[in-house]
Amino acid sequence: MRRAKIRLNQANIISLEADVDMTTGQFGGSLTEQQRNFYNTEGYLILEDLLNEEDMIAPKEAMQTKVNEIADDLAAAGLITDKLKDRPFPYRLAELFRGLTAEDFLKFGRSWRDRFPGYYHLMSNPKIVDAVESLIGGEIFSNPVYNVRPKVPGVAAGAVPWHQDKSYWPDANANPVITVWLSFVDATLENGCLHLKPKTRHSKVLDWHQETYTGTGYTALHDHQLGRQKTVALPVKAGTAILFNDRLLHMSTPNLSDHVRWSVDLRYQPTDQDPMPQHGAGFLVRSLQFPDRVATLEDWMARRAEHEHTTSV
Repeated sequence: MRRAKIRLNQANIISLEADVDMTTGQFGGSLTEQQRNFYNTEGYLILEDLLNEEDMIAPKEAMQTKVNEIADDLAAAGLITDKLKDRPFPYRLAELFRGLTAEDFLKFGRSWRDRFPGYYHLMSNPKIVDAVESLIGGEIFSNPVYNVRPKVPGVAAGAVPWHQDKSYWPDANANPVITVWLSFVDATLENGCLHLKPKTRHSKVLDWHQETYTGTGYTALHDHQLGRQKTVALPVKAGTAILFNDRLLHMSTPNLSDHVRWSVDLRYQPTDQDPMPQHGAGFLVRSLQFPDRVATLEDWMARRAEHEHTTSV
C-alpha cells in the first residue's frame, strides 16, 4: 500500500510547520544570529569557503561530462580538430571556443540544467542545506530552476544584465525563493563576478524587458529602475556561496580573462510554496517531519519530487 505523499502543488498543499526554536524564535541550521541579521538587513550573505575541494569533485565531474559532450559535437561539426582533453578545468571550455562565435556557444545554451548525479550531490550537500534551513526552516524543496553557468571569455552571453530572479517566474506565489550562488573558480572583477544592490530584497517585482544584446533573451531592467542604492561587487574565492532572494537586484559583467568563470546558482524554498513544475522537476531535499520522503539520487534522476515507498500487504 502506498503511503500518503507530501502535496507539492498549489492546489492541495500540506502546510508543514517550520523548525523554529520557540524559545528564541529562530530557525535551526548552521547560520549564526549575526549572519541571519546581516542577511535580513543587507539582503544577501557571503559564506566564504562553504565548499571544499572534496565537495566540488562531483559537480566538477558533471561539468566535465558536459564539456566532453560539447567537444565531441564541435569536432563532429568540423569546428575543432583537438578536443583538448588534457587542459585544466578552468581553461578547457574557453580554449575550445577560442576563435568561434557567440552563436556557436549558444547552441548549447546560455546555462545548463543537465540531470547529472553530481548536481544532485551539490544541491543536497548538507553544508548548503543547513545554511538555507537557517533562513526558511527545515521543510525544504529544491527548486527546479538551477543553473550551471560557464561564463566563457569573448561570449556576450557571459554578461548578465541587472534583473530580479523572480522575473523568470512572475506567476509563482508571493513568497521569496532563496538563491545560493556558488563559485567553482575564483570569481574576480576581470572574469565577471557577481554585482548586487544591497537592501533591495524586499523590492516589488519590477517591470522588465528582454534584452537583445546577447541574443539570449535575459530579463533585464532599465537604468532608471535601479534606484540610488549603491552597487557592491563581490569577487570571491572558489567554494564561496552568496545567498540572496529572488527580488534582490543583481547582475554580472563580461569575462575579460583567459579562462571560464564557472558558477552554479541553486534555489530553495519552503515546501508549502509553488514547486513550479512548468520549469522542471524539483525535489524534497530536507524534511525534519518526514525524513523518509526526502528524494534520493534515484528519485531525482527519475524526476520524482520525493521518495516513494511501497509496502506489501
